[in-house]
Amino acid sequence: MKFIASRLQLLITIILFTGYASMAQTATQTTNSKTQNKTEMKTYLIEREIPDAGKFTPEQLKGISQKSCSVLTEMGPDIEWIQSYVTGNKIYCIYKAKNEELIREHAKKGGFPANTIVEVGTVISPATAK
Repeated sequence: MKFIASRLQLLITIILFTGYASMAQTATQTTNSKTQNKTEMKTYLIEREIPDAGKFTPEQLKGISQKSCSVLTEMGPDIEWIQSYVTGNKIYCIYKAKNEELIREHAKKGGFPANTIVEVGTVISPATAK
């Protein structure tokens, strides 16, 4: 029970740290001068179980980041990486995407796990208390 409570607390803390950057957004994509296609972007928290992730060198983290960005460029505007948090054996990532399937496709193409994917329903911060 303590493990579940601490994991939930960690996830909430990560969400809080993302602040306004993690709020849901609407991305507008213009296909021609007369037509606009609006795509709702949802915010997702992804837990990636990666042994010894906290021991990765700056070069290794750069390589992972470059691979992720390369795949995102290939996939187009319906998915966006906001930021990630590296811990001992996990990396927690914040993404915006049209749907969860895009998150899974990104992980598969990039060759990294997406062990847990959770859609963020609401973001709170210290500003919420005011």
